[in-house]
Amino acid sequence: MTYLFPPADVVGLPVAGSQSLFPVRRVYCVGRNYAAHAREMGFDPDREPPFFFCKPNDAQSIVAVPAGETVTLPYPPLTQDYHHEVELVVAIGKAGKDIALDQAASHIDAYAVGLDMTRRDLQMKMREMGRPWEIGKAFDYSAPVGLLHPVASTGVVTRGDIALDVDGVARQKSDLTHLIWSVDEIIANLSTLFELQPGDLIFTGTPEGVGAVRSGQTMHAHIDGLTPITVRIA
Repeated sequence: MTYLFPPADVVGLPVAGSQSLFPVRRVYCVGRNYAAHAREMGFDPDREPPFFFCKPNDAQSIVAVPAGETVTLPYPPLTQDYHHEVELVVAIGKAGKDIALDQAASHIDAYAVGLDMTRRDLQMKMREMGRPWEIGKAFDYSAPVGLLHPVASTGVVTRGDIALDVDGVARQKSDLTHLIWSVDEIIANLSTLFELQPGDLIFTGTPEGVGAVRSGQTMHAHIDGLTPITVRIA
């Protein structure tokens, strides 16, 4: 089979202890999954069913952040309110649909630190108009992801500090135990909406303290037991 033009390359993320890359298939994100963050965004954090949105899975969106290195992102266009959101990223390694809660963890391949970068002003404008969020969430270079750590080496991750600082000043700090919906619950619920496949990434939500970053500033994102990431805004 031939194509009219070369198809886009598959995005591959590095995996700790492996020479092989994790091929990204789809990128799912969970909205408002920490109670304090829901409140700071003006919502009641009652335990309603989780909701999801997606980011593109191409190299214009997913940015691999090598261990020990600083990656530079361009400041995105058409925004005056560019926000950081540190998140635990879950990489799916086994397909499944309507996954039972007690089987959800068996579908996890690895974990990583990620950033759900957000054009907050555009997101809020779309929300107020009752329109989709894509221009606020699914833009170029909106999803930096760190080194993937296989679950075989980390064990199932259910707790640990999650934090982000900007130029050395703490912005976000919480614990994974504060997730409204646990990772297992997210996987089980998401699998009722989509058949999950190896290569899927799930951004599990961000804690309170989200805020704007400006050109020239550097973010450092950390989750206990995982390789931190450092990202600078050009």
